[in-house]
Amino acid sequence: MKQYILALDQGTSSSRAIVFDEKGKICSVAQKEFRQIFPQSGWVEHNPHEIWASQASVIAEAITTIDINGLDIAGIGITNQRETTIVWDRETEEPIYNAIVWQDRRTSAYCDSLKAEGKTEFIRNKTGLIIDAYFSATKIKWILDNVPGARERAKQGKLMFGTVDTWLIWRLTRGEVHVTDVSNASRTMLFNIHTLTWDEELLQLFDIPLSMMPEVKSSSEIYGHTKTTIFAHKVPIAGIAGDQQAALFGQMCIEPGMVKNTYGTGCFLLMNSGNKPIISANNLLTTIGWKIGDQVTYVLEGSIFVGGSVVQWLRDGLGIIKSSSEVESLAASVPDTNGVYFVPALTGLAAPWWDQYARGSITGISRGTTAAHIARAALEGIAYQTMDIVNAMVKDSGLPLKELKVDGGAARNNLLMQFQADILRTPVIRPQVTETTALGAAYLAGLAVGYWSDIDDIKKQWQADRRFEPSGDIQKIETAKQGWHEAVQRTLSK
Repeated sequence: MKQYILALDQGTSSSRAIVFDEKGKICSVAQKEFRQIFPQSGWVEHNPHEIWASQASVIAEAITTIDINGLDIAGIGITNQRETTIVWDRETEEPIYNAIVWQDRRTSAYCDSLKAEGKTEFIRNKTGLIIDAYFSATKIKWILDNVPGARERAKQGKLMFGTVDTWLIWRLTRGEVHVTDVSNASRTMLFNIHTLTWDEELLQLFDIPLSMMPEVKSSSEIYGHTKTTIFAHKVPIAGIAGDQQAALFGQMCIEPGMVKNTYGTGCFLLMNSGNKPIISANNLLTTIGWKIGDQVTYVLEGSIFVGGSVVQWLRDGLGIIKSSSEVESLAASVPDTNGVYFVPALTGLAAPWWDQYARGSITGISRGTTAAHIARAALEGIAYQTMDIVNAMVKDSGLPLKELKVDGGAARNNLLMQFQADILRTPVIRPQVTETTALGAAYLAGLAVGYWSDIDDIKKQWQADRRFEPSGDIQKIETAKQGWHEAVQRTLSK
């Protein structure tokens, strides 16, 4: 009987279920969007029941499309939007508040007060993270402080916390299993990445009881079996990783120094830094990639707030293109930007600058500037931001960049990928299967249940779709980089 692996990819705007076969090929995909809730400016929430309902419906759709059932599934792998925070009641199983999404900024002022108290290094040394509203700790604290009676119930051991992976597993096992994996735990700002435990001093600082926290497991083991009406049979849940870590694994970046960039709405770059954490001197995050058996893999991470979404702005804000697909041909209609630079700090600048008050700038405009120059400068701005983070990673790790593996929507843009290779002076490689996030979760689950025998078995599957080799005049490129750095300096708020 043919067996499959089911990957659940629970993202920020939609839930997906993808069925893979033993060759890592996609057999079926189902996707469903769910509601984004914006109670006030800078706040972003999801309804946890809607997350679960959308995920349950795509599971059913993905397996019925190809006429299989739980008996045909060897294991389930889960990957998820990472820092999003859910708190629910242990007895009623009801969430006590909406999920507070990773993008939510309501705790920014509290984060500023922690920095003013001099907590930056204390938190960074334990967690590898910078103090920011992005991570889960301040979101949990906000729920306990603002939902009537929550703090009391938390002290009585009646409340549970989880990132979205934890919530899904809790629902899939009907409340039997309360777990997460090291990669998601390392994004909470409560997990000590050296001892691999919830940190008592941090829990104390944020006034969060340990009883709320899920048990932290490896990224590839059997955590429990399904008990839902979706499956008539018990299917092992056997892999968990946060979405960016799962993409790194799906890209088979398993050697130190290997880097991937996911070009989505924002961009996320991760570098495998090996079995020891490197605390960054260049404003990158240190986090855990995955744990398989006893072996922990650490990563350096840098994010770009505005990647592919700059193309949406060219379409909706500026109106120089009608659909996103037009941007490549418009940008390719000119040989260069004619001295125009576009720093897309539309929502601030992330790594390595971390200037939340910076705003976007277009510089070098002349009478000869056209819509095509601006479109090209917008694409190049994504590549330059990527270059800044790669340079920071190389400095921190002391590991040279051999190649950049790419995925995500904007990775399909050949002009952008070629320019990326040119300015990095490094090959850029796009894989055949671009669903690398779901694939990473599938691989982790498949390893745990013996669907694939080992990592070497998986490595053989990874195939490149296209390889972009660096080209262009080195002198010109160096001058262009210099122009970019000057444009960034002009954009910074201080």
